[in-house]
Amino acid sequence: MSYDPPHPSYPSHPSRRPYPDAPSPQTRSARPDHPPHPTYPWQPAPPEPPRPPHRPAREPLGHHSDLRVLRSAYRWQRRTATLTALGYFTVFLVLSACAPGVMTSTVADGIPAGLLLALLQLPVTWLAIALYEYTAHRYVDPLADRIRRHAELDARRGAVR
Repeated sequence: MSYDPPHPSYPSHPSRRPYPDAPSPQTRSARPDHPPHPTYPWQPAPPEPPRPPHRPAREPLGHHSDLRVLRSAYRWQRRTATLTALGYFTVFLVLSACAPGVMTSTVADGIPAGLLLALLQLPVTWLAIALYEYTAHRYVDPLADRIRRHAELDARRGAVR
C-alpha cells in the first residue's frame, strides 16, 4: 500500500495545469471571490447579480444626421478645391500632349503660350487654397461649431444627472 497525499505540498507548474489561467487546487478554495464550480451539470447556476436600472434612450443633440451634413459639406469643400487645382493642371497636360501647336504659339513678345499657362499654375493653386478657406469659413466651420456646442451641452446634461 502506498501513501499518496491528497494535494502536492508544492505548487503545480503553470504549464502542467489544464488551463494556464485556472487557479491551482491550493488557491481554488482559498479564493472566496470565486465560487467553486458545480460538480454536477444538473446543479443550478448561481443567480446573476441585478443589473442597474436602465435609463430610457434619449436622442442626443449631436444626432448622426448633423455629422452626415458636416461630412457632406467637408466632402464638397475638398472636391471643389481639389478639382480646381488638379483640373487646371490636367488641362495643361492635355494641351501639352495633344495640342503642341497651341503650346508653342507665341502670345506676346515671343512668350510661348505653354510657358504662360505653366506660370499661371501657381495663381490657380492659390485660388484653390482661397476657395478652400472660403468654403471652410462659410459652410463647414459653422456646422462644426454647432455640433461642438451641442456635444458640450450633452456632456453638461449628462454630468448633471
